[in-house]
Formats: sequence, structure tokens, C-alpha cells
Amino acid sequence: MIHSLTHHWHKRLDGSDKPAYLLLADLIADDIRTGRLVARDKLPTLRDLAVELQLNYTTVARGYAEARKRGLIDSRAGSGTFIRGSSPSLPLRGGGGAEMTMNLPPEPQDSALLERMQHSAGRVLAESDPWNLLRYQDFGGTGRDKEAGMQWLRRRVPDCRLDQILVCPGIHSVLTALFSQLARPGELICVEALTYPGVKAIATQLGIQLHALPLDEEGPMGESFEHACRTLKPKALYCNPTLNNPTTATISRARREALADIALRYAIPIIEDDAYAMLPRQVPPALATLAPELTTYITGFSKTLGAGLRNAYVCSPSARQSQRLAGALRATTVMASPITNALATLWVEDGTAEAMLQAVRNESNARQALAARHLGEHGVPAVADCFHLWLPLSSAWSTVEFASYLRTQNVGVVASAAFSTDGLPPDAVRVCLGGPMTREDCDQALRLIADTLAHPRHPHATVM
Repeated sequence: MIHSLTHHWHKRLDGSDKPAYLLLADLIADDIRTGRLVARDKLPTLRDLAVELQLNYTTVARGYAEARKRGLIDSRAGSGTFIRGSSPSLPLRGGGGAEMTMNLPPEPQDSALLERMQHSAGRVLAESDPWNLLRYQDFGGTGRDKEAGMQWLRRRVPDCRLDQILVCPGIHSVLTALFSQLARPGELICVEALTYPGVKAIATQLGIQLHALPLDEEGPMGESFEHACRTLKPKALYCNPTLNNPTTATISRARREALADIALRYAIPIIEDDAYAMLPRQVPPALATLAPELTTYITGFSKTLGAGLRNAYVCSPSARQSQRLAGALRATTVMASPITNALATLWVEDGTAEAMLQAVRNESNARQALAARHLGEHGVPAVADCFHLWLPLSSAWSTVEFASYLRTQNVGVVASAAFSTDGLPPDAVRVCLGGPMTREDCDQALRLIADTLAHPRHPHATVM
């Protein structure tokens, strides 16, 4: 095989002024493109190829190194050098590739559901005074908006009252207001060791310190929280207890009870960011039901229906605290959009929101099944009703190299450092399965990720 493989390489090498090591990588690439070389074909050893091509051993070694950088070959100690198996890059909608960095709900291609959404959206303007929707309104939503919010919130906080509820322009704005209310610059809020990156940005903006609570299989460790309460005097506990972003973990009932008990004993306010809470069919009780006098409960539609529906529903511990939060939010956001509120309210009232939620659940489960098929052997659990996953990496890849390489293949994932609050990010990446990406696009991207894990590249393969 070596002679047939290299016969035409001789001619090209002899007739080119290009550095031989670069041309050697070009020749390998050309033969892969034309089918002369295919995945798992074994290449000659460095010494044999140097003799055959009458090249210096070092030149051939540099040529193979260049081919590894380009992702063309793998070299395995004791086995030799092989043509690397590859999946095509993904030129998806608008040329943007498989954007798996933004955690957006999938968009089910259900024509009946789409027609229902369009019909309901049309009713908003048809049944409203457009000028009224374009005016300033009292902060927190109209009475009708709050009624819809209470209807939605009572799935998780059954005893919430109308005077505790605010309709706000997205969860992120609520978190900013709460952090600014509860802690001054330099003061401390306890958070999970892996958490929503927006919280890190908010804390940095406000000069607030985040104290990371280590995680085990049940959630933030109670002993660590109690120790922090006793010695550091935190101003609040922030947690993302259901389908955690990024790990997909849900805090167990026992751990929720333990955290609530500690918070009650030390009078530590709890910020319960339950953005994903409506997705699972079964979930432990909300912290707001275990420590209602301390917990501000927040959920919304951006992580269940669509990120453009910037509505958050907040249940404060009391009517007075609801009014204080409204004041803080009014100073920074003025109000939630009345048009968006009207649409969200109608969708809750007429059942469209529930139908959308069910469709997102079903599509999420279909995509989790794809993830289990392609990535299950790499330690990724199939998490029901969730549209992101947490992918641990072996020592063959650093998280940055892995994410960077996938980006060259038009697949975007997020390295663990973005979520770490303790400065010790694990070797893992978050992979999002939703957004405008179709199920077929998702399947193709997951295949590429699995192929990349199965055929680790040279540590510097991402250097271009």
C-alpha cells in the first residue's frame, strides 16, 4: 500500500516550491477529499514514509503534525497513525451553524400549535384598545395580568396571593433588583458552585461577592451553607433548584428541606430562580412552600415557551416586600411591556401557554433521546423534559480546546468556566438542544460531538 499511496506524492513534492511538510498535509487532505484515503486507513510510519519519499525524518514528522492540526489524522501510541473519521460541519439556517450555546426552548414544528399561537396573538390587538397598550401602566401588571400570573404560579406555590405577585420584564431584571436590595457592595450572597452565568454578571456589576456552595448528587451541601451562615453572614441564598443551568440537576426534596431549615434558623432570605420549574412533570416542592416567609419565588416564560416572551412572575414573601421590589424594579425597568403582558395573559387564560409547554416538553424529550443515543456512553444522563445537557470530558480534551474545536466545525457549546463560582470548573461543557435548530440539525450536531469525543485530536488541533 505504501508505494501506491506515495507514488503520486513523489511527483507533487518534486514539482512544488512549497515547504514539503505543508505540502505533505495538503496531499493527505487531497486524498481524503477524493476518496483515495478514508476514515481509519493506516498511514506509513514516519521512518517508512521518510525513506519512501526521500525526505528528512523531521520533515515528515512536521507534515504529520500539520495534518493533525488540521484534524486529518490521529496518532495513537503503539497503534500508528490513521485517517480520522469526520462528520460534516453544519451550515444551518442563515449560515450560523448549530448554535448550542444559548439555552432556548426548542421550537416544535407543530402546524396546529403555530396556528393557535397566531390566532391568540391576533386576538390581543383585536380585543384591546391599542392606545391603552401603548401607555404607561402601574408597575407589576394590571389586575388581569396578575390573576394570570397567580394562576400560573399556583402550580408551584399553591398559597400565593394576588398582593404578593408582580408581573416583571424578565427574570434577569428581577434578580438584579433583588441582589441590589439584599446586599451592598462587598457583601456576600451564597450560590451554587455551578450556576446561571447571569448571576455572576449581576454580582460583578453590583460589586457583590458570591460564595460558592459545593454540590453533591442532591444539590448544594447543607453543611457548607450552614457554615457560611455561621461564619460569613451572607445576605441571601440564590439557587436555581430545578433542572439547574448548567448541570440539569434538580435539588432533592430532602436537600430543599435542609436548606430551608438552615435559612429559617439564620434568617437568610432565599432567591428561588425556578426558570425551568414548569417543564418537569414531577418536581419536589418549591422552597417558597418550605420557607414562605423568606423566599422570593421567580419563574417566567423565557425558559419554557420562548426567550422573546420577556415575562416573569414573582411571588414575594409578603405584600410589603412585593411593593419594595416593585419600587426597585420601577427605577431600572419602568414596567413590563403592556403588549407582551397582554399576550402572555391571554395565552395563560385560553390554554395556549399550556399547549406550548407540552409541545416544548415533548420536543425536549425527543432531543434528549438523541443525546442519549449519541452521548450516553460518555456519561451524559437523559434528563426528562430538559433541553440542555452537561457533558463531562475525558483528559484527552481541555474544555476550552473542545469548545474551540467544535466552533471551527460550526457547533457552539459553552465551557464550564462560564458557570463556575468557585474558580474550580470541572472538565465539562454545556450543550443546548433548543432554539431555532431543527431536530435533524440537533441530531447532526450531536453526531459530530460524539465523533469528536471518539476521535480526540492533537491537543493543539484548534490552533489555526
